[in-house]
Amino acid sequence: MNISILAIETSCDDTSAAVIKDGIVLSNVIANQSVHEEYGGVVPELASRSHQQNIVPVVHKALAVANVSVSDISAIAYTRGPGLLGSLLVGASFAKGFSLAQSCPMIEVNHLHAHVLANFIRMQNETEPLPSFPFLCLLVSGGHTQIIVAHDFNKMNIIGSTIDDAAGEAFDKCAKVMGLPYPGGPHIDRYAQNGNPQAFTFGKPNIPDLNFSFSGLKTSFLYTLRKLVAENPEFISQNIHDLCASIQYSIVDILMHKLLQAVEQTGITEIVIGGGVAANSELRNTIQQQGKVRGWKTHIPPIAYTTDNAAMVAVAAYYTYFTEKFASHSISPKARYSLHEYFEFQHL
Repeated sequence: MNISILAIETSCDDTSAAVIKDGIVLSNVIANQSVHEEYGGVVPELASRSHQQNIVPVVHKALAVANVSVSDISAIAYTRGPGLLGSLLVGASFAKGFSLAQSCPMIEVNHLHAHVLANFIRMQNETEPLPSFPFLCLLVSGGHTQIIVAHDFNKMNIIGSTIDDAAGEAFDKCAKVMGLPYPGGPHIDRYAQNGNPQAFTFGKPNIPDLNFSFSGLKTSFLYTLRKLVAENPEFISQNIHDLCASIQYSIVDILMHKLLQAVEQTGITEIVIGGGVAANSELRNTIQQQGKVRGWKTHIPPIAYTTDNAAMVAVAAYYTYFTEKFASHSISPKARYSLHEYFEFQHL
């Protein structure tokens, strides 16, 4: 077929470019932004400025690693949303300029769609089995927590979503309360390895259907700490492992409870996970254990593909390419961009 796509990802604070050729990812280059660590979260203005500095060298390296020239590119893809508007603008502007200069079509990609299809990233000589349709995807990130039924590469619908905070946000905010650096999720995961997940219990939500809520859990965690720290100012440092293990267990338990409900309601036992929180070791282990016990076929992307990366954008663009739903240069990035709106806009 000889279809080569250059993909750009700039939805938040990672600048990434990847090249996919005939379904095989040839390169995936990521430039991280450490500037946000001292602020305890991503600063949108600093993120967009860093993207402007990083995007040209990152694209250059991605093409070089893939051994592909700009004249070989069949289409360029970029993340249209959701994400930080300033960051998205950098990727969209680069894609439009590249498309005009090379006279190649442009493909807009929804960031959430890309996270789901991260499970289809294939590098050269990889033989891991790919998910079969239909499958359930537990999509868990800093901004989104959803259960998605995927009927095809370009046909998906959300059957459960958070009504307030996302699981990743719960991890980061609980970490911040304990004085851990940003991003807090990986630090909680690391401390939890040596902790007792049953040491502390926190209030859990009672949300109908397949929807999630994490605001109450965060509040319960905060009030518990306030009370215990008032009694012992050194409480957090003395119990950091058990605290991290307990809050991690609580979050994963909420996620798994809803996933089990979704399996029962749909009868679908092909299970995948995606999003930044899919890097969490407790979630990964629990999904695999439940899969063995319940006879599920589980698919967990490598940790490198759970965080924001252009390889997942490339895969989503590759399967969109065959629909010939190419993007107009007149469309703008969207900070909020649901999967439903995306598929409706694309008429997929």
